[in-house]
Amino acid sequence: MKYQALVAAALALSAQAHLTAQTARPTIVLVHGGFVDGSGWAGVFENLRKDGYNVAIVQNPTISLAGDVAATKMVIDAQPGPVILVGHSYGGAVITEAGNDPKVAGLVYIAAFAPDNGQSVDALIKTFPAGGPQPPILPPRDGFLLLDKAKFAASFAGDVDAKTAAFMAESQVPWGLEALTTSVTQAAWKSKPSWYLVATDDHMIPPDAQRFMSKRAGATVVETKGSHALYVSRPGPVAALIKQAATAIKTTASK
Repeated sequence: MKYQALVAAALALSAQAHLTAQTARPTIVLVHGGFVDGSGWAGVFENLRKDGYNVAIVQNPTISLAGDVAATKMVIDAQPGPVILVGHSYGGAVITEAGNDPKVAGLVYIAAFAPDNGQSVDALIKTFPAGGPQPPILPPRDGFLLLDKAKFAASFAGDVDAKTAAFMAESQVPWGLEALTTSVTQAAWKSKPSWYLVATDDHMIPPDAQRFMSKRAGATVVETKGSHALYVSRPGPVAALIKQAATAIKTTASK
């Protein structure tokens, strides 16, 4: 009798654990883009953690797309349950590939590249209108790219406070040409739900290009005023869209 009671209790605990896993909030995994590192997510991180979300941050080497996908998958694998991948700028290409991992429940693009199958970031950049703002990317050196420091703030971080923007310009992370030119093999947005935040004052990725990519991906789209670095300058709207995605995914999982 005692043995049967123990078995029943164990089964009940197992069922409860399974139900909790199904309805618990997914972990938010933040993936940065080119020229910067994961520290720019600090405001978004704090906003999400304040509301009880588990948040992890990927530090991409930004040398190759394959390397950045591997770095992202290491973080995905370390999480106990489903995750939402959030990518800014080139980080969008990373989550488009890494998002095929079965633990990924959804994708959130923040002023980001969302390549199609067989498409690279470089190929997308070449579709930008010639008459629009041009990213001040310097000629490659030893296989890496940097932005012109004097033009960094105006192009990348137009609404970031001057001191922070100047630091971002000086602390740039070289972006490998291989990361730029490697094509995505299988776009995860074709099989996973996605959300997209369009930055209407972006001078790195034209807002119309963001609208095109988000529409092609079938994403839920929100537009907000902000520069390319709105994840730094305006963490509130960024976190709000991530929470919207997390709520939608949690609701779907609980049905």
